[in-house]
Amino acid sequence: MEYAAIRHFADKRYCYAIEKGRFLIRLETKKGDVERVVLHVQDKYLPLKLMDTRQEYPMQTACSDNYIDYYEKILDIDVVCLRYFFEIRDTAGNVVYYGNHNFYDTCITDIDRMFDCPQNLREEELFELPDWAKNKVVYQIFPSRFATDKEVPAKDWYQSPIGHAADLKGSLRGIIQRLGYIKNLGVDVIYMTPVFSSDSSHKYNIDDYYRIDPSFGTKEDLKELVEQAHKLGMYVILDGVFNHSGVGFFAFKDVMEKKEQSEYLNWYYINEFPLVMEWGKKPNYKTFSYAAPMPKLNLQNKETADFVIDVASYWIRECDIDGWRLDVADEIHHAFWKRFRREIKAVKKDALIVGEIWHFAGDFLEGDEWDSIMNYQFYHAVVDLVVAQKMSASSFVGNLNFMKGNLNQGLEGYLWNFIDTHDTARFLYSAGHDTDRQKLAAAMQLLLPGMPMIYYGDEVGMDGGPDPDCRRGMLWDDSRQNKELFQYYQTLIRIRHTYPALTEGEIVKQYVKDDSGLIYMERVLDEQRIVLIFHTQKGNVALQELQGMKNLVNGREFAGSLGGYEAAVLVK
Repeated sequence: MEYAAIRHFADKRYCYAIEKGRFLIRLETKKGDVERVVLHVQDKYLPLKLMDTRQEYPMQTACSDNYIDYYEKILDIDVVCLRYFFEIRDTAGNVVYYGNHNFYDTCITDIDRMFDCPQNLREEELFELPDWAKNKVVYQIFPSRFATDKEVPAKDWYQSPIGHAADLKGSLRGIIQRLGYIKNLGVDVIYMTPVFSSDSSHKYNIDDYYRIDPSFGTKEDLKELVEQAHKLGMYVILDGVFNHSGVGFFAFKDVMEKKEQSEYLNWYYINEFPLVMEWGKKPNYKTFSYAAPMPKLNLQNKETADFVIDVASYWIRECDIDGWRLDVADEIHHAFWKRFRREIKAVKKDALIVGEIWHFAGDFLEGDEWDSIMNYQFYHAVVDLVVAQKMSASSFVGNLNFMKGNLNQGLEGYLWNFIDTHDTARFLYSAGHDTDRQKLAAAMQLLLPGMPMIYYGDEVGMDGGPDPDCRRGMLWDDSRQNKELFQYYQTLIRIRHTYPALTEGEIVKQYVKDDSGLIYMERVLDEQRIVLIFHTQKGNVALQELQGMKNLVNGREFAGSLGGYEAAVLVK
């Protein structure tokens, strides 16, 4: 038995309240090393001679990643404080007892050698997530390139490749005019990249956080967009660029003008004057990614933090937006995000808070900061499996299970799963314009738990290389759209909405075959039983035992085999 791989902490990741009186306890072991785990519990404060509160519960393997098995048990408890330890039997029949970070050969009887779980503390730390957002489909819009209410020649709108400076005159009113299209696709949530005043096409260098960029429209346009989206049953998320401002922002302009005498000096991280702002030279002040036009805001300074939180609250109050996606959120300290959550949730309790982070974000997802993340773990896994083909099917499942095993159970339906964004090359471009591979990637997005985020135009075959070419004008001309691909996306979303077993059902059977690239999952929820299959390689794969079931993806009886890069959703 590999003791070094056995891991548990009595904290919000391994021992937490799911709801009042209901707790989840998790233990990690080396993959394939352990045969059985039993959770032993007892009341901390009731002496055994007065009342024997000892109980034993077999733990189940909730999931396995590429290296770790995750054992879990959900308990109903009503105590002041729970004490517990683990009985672990390996595949060779050896038994060890694990409590309070130590191993014992005999059953633990001393409560001080057990782990500790104060019930009230954990219940007060309950991770409350907005019910409306769970497993909803998100549509990302780059406002300057998505739609316009102005006359723009086709040669300008459809220019490719496209650069940062191209002005396609995208607008909020143009988006309003296309809400019917978005709704018809099946979208639940619209996420727009920044809409505030800025001199760039991407608007990530903001000069006025209280003003909609005039090229996009007005505050009234945003308010109307949100109102119309809400009437259609959709939600609207804005992009919060709070890590840095633009150089035209009033505070930085004052610093540039008054230097050491500026009352806003502490709003930034200035090393010395004069400021080094030339292209190609490293700035002598902190910025986003050494980009001189994006000076980093000092959110440890109370005045700066007050300003940002007021901005975030203002747009919720004024336009009834439904939440924020937070740019470069992992480069801002935890204390600020804890305050941000408290104050934003006080304005709108069910506002959704999503952090942009390109790596594992467990420390931000413990219930007191963000509600979700941009799930780059999913993105990289799909690209490595389907495009680069350097990841096996089992490793892909293992990558997804790493997130499942290391985050709060409730988060699975909230992670933003995407295959491309405004910061990456278009998936179709990366896949060598192989539509079958994009359809498989889309199926993985749209048929698994989480909040699948579709980057505008993917559903009609948008092309484009790395940033900025991935930000081309949306394909509105019917002759330029891949209609069959649109119908495929539409079908997958409709299946997702119709069969909640796909996203919330219990996995009752699952297997992976690396030699054929097959991923099989069977989920059950109430009376719904769904078989979900992804074939991640070229050629055909036989599944004769499933012949005769209905394939919801194409509406036909399943013939008993899948083609290359094909997905199926089967019901009896």
